[in-house]
Amino acid sequence: MDHRCLFIRKTMGISMQAAGEALRDLVKGLKGRKVAVLGHMRPDGDCIGSQTALCRMLLAEGVDALCVNRDRIPPNLVPYAEGVTFVKGADYDATDRVAVTVDCADASRIGTELLAKFPSGILANIDHHASNPDYAQTNIVVREAAATCHILAAGALAQGLAVDTVTAKALHLGILTDTGRFCYRSTTADVFAIIAELVRRGADPAEANYRVFEQESRGKLELTKRFLNTILFHEDGKICSGELTQADYAATGTSKEDKEGLVEFPRSVEGVEIAVLMEEGADGIRGSLRGRDPKLRLDLCAGKLNGGGHMLAAGFNMQGCRLPQDRAKILGIVIAHYREYSAK
Repeated sequence: MDHRCLFIRKTMGISMQAAGEALRDLVKGLKGRKVAVLGHMRPDGDCIGSQTALCRMLLAEGVDALCVNRDRIPPNLVPYAEGVTFVKGADYDATDRVAVTVDCADASRIGTELLAKFPSGILANIDHHASNPDYAQTNIVVREAAATCHILAAGALAQGLAVDTVTAKALHLGILTDTGRFCYRSTTADVFAIIAELVRRGADPAEANYRVFEQESRGKLELTKRFLNTILFHEDGKICSGELTQADYAATGTSKEDKEGLVEFPRSVEGVEIAVLMEEGADGIRGSLRGRDPKLRLDLCAGKLNGGGHMLAAGFNMQGCRLPQDRAKILGIVIAHYREYSAK
């Protein structure tokens, strides 16, 4: 049977079992083709873990595969990319590879310049974001999954795809980070069962926790202080916001990667239902939203700000905006969204 014919199938969210079967067909059907596994801008643990794991599964089947990202791998995640070639988008110039995306809520998350290097479009889209619009020829999207690595791990283990020690570590990384160290509501008994199997195959929870969460620099601490000094409360304490500027990064010797996790500080405050981090860059304001109640649909809130994501964790990108002029407008949109959805 020629599995390539299966690539024309489109789905609007599927079950984990169906995703596993589709993953098996995708991996088997890519034999004889060259593949670029694409991740999103500013890759995080689930992105790097998903890219590494899928690429290793493809390589194990004899598929010529590599990973491409607009931005570099965060230094603390480099050890999880073992045995896989990662290429920065600016350096990628091949024309004979088909594109498969992982952990990209929509095609724009790949980056405009990198996406333009695949004029035939995206062959397959593997993801778990609630806002994913099924933008590829084949869409393996499980919206209730805890992480994209959750989809890949469940599918690979059920379908007998290659999961060696390195791949198990990469899959564990993605689930660990996207569940907030197994603290979010997406952490189910099935997730723990998968983690147990990954640990049996070589994943090391203590090592991962140290690499990802316990190697902060002094600069990151100084950046955290600056962020906390900007904290403001809105809507009688239901919304809490904080911000960062390019000057903050320059003064602390840090980079945008160091802002990871900062939005969890306002989220952890008693009574706060939506936490907002706004970061002013050269091209505009990027932001992160975090919450506790799924009914607030932060993915839809982010969509009103040119973004998307999960119901409890989302991001946005307001190009051309500046904090002094546009802070109130952005917060106004968040506040209006909160009032609408909290009343439901």
